[in-house]
Amino acid sequence: MIVIPAIDLRGGRCVRLVQGDPRRERRYDEDPAEAALRWIRAGARWLHVVDLDGAFAGRPVQLEVVAAIARVAAATGVKVQGGGGVRTESDMAALLDAGVSRVVVGTAAETLPGQVLRRYGERLAVAVDVRSGGLAVQGWRRMRRADPTSVARRLAARGVRRFVYTATARDGTMAGPDLAGLRRFLAAVSPLPVIAAGGVARVEELDALRALGVEGVIVGRALYEGRLDLALLAAGTPAMGTTAARAPAVGATATGGAAPRSTAAPPPDPGGAAGTC
Repeated sequence: MIVIPAIDLRGGRCVRLVQGDPRRERRYDEDPAEAALRWIRAGARWLHVVDLDGAFAGRPVQLEVVAAIARVAAATGVKVQGGGGVRTESDMAALLDAGVSRVVVGTAAETLPGQVLRRYGERLAVAVDVRSGGLAVQGWRRMRRADPTSVARRLAARGVRRFVYTATARDGTMAGPDLAGLRRFLAAVSPLPVIAAGGVARVEELDALRALGVEGVIVGRALYEGRLDLALLAAGTPAMGTTAARAPAVGATATGGAAPRSTAAPPPDPGGAAGTC
């Protein structure tokens, strides 16, 4: 199982949104390519890049920033999977042209022809963004009443070979992963690989996800705020609550300066999900 740092792009910066809510933004890096280089130096083998502006617009917006990250990664042999606003085959091609190795498409993949899904093969992963038993779609701003496992099975039958499962209510909260939901999802799509995302902040949670059999785990806020140490994780050493490879505060350097901080006030507790932030 690999740990995949998340680089979420908004307005050209590296940010995290609590539960995908644009009103609850935490800003970390002015230069996303520098963030990518920091995670690469800490031992990342893959980076997960999301164009949040693209997700809200319904089309890729920050292709130049994605390309800059991909160039940094390619120079060191690290791969990038990228998404955000990908709806069509031309959107997929644009991201691949920008240098990503794998395109992440939401359940809009259902509208793509099966021959496209099969042709992209390992260069494609479908994001299944789960909320309240249904799916969060269109930049997580709308709910779709559909069983995530049924949708995934249909897509697998049409040629999809990998999934990214995100518990959207936990994303950016550091409240822990959705182990029960993941267990059901893994059983539904086995033996296809699944990458998990949402809420991870503790080594014990990584151990639990490894035991479930996920291929990888996307981690964002816990890395940026120093709750998990990527360098020690990459080396196979348990690490929690350390400061190595932390994101700097806006305006500080990656090798020194102020401790990481958010530019937003701590969000309210939405029913307890963010209470452990």
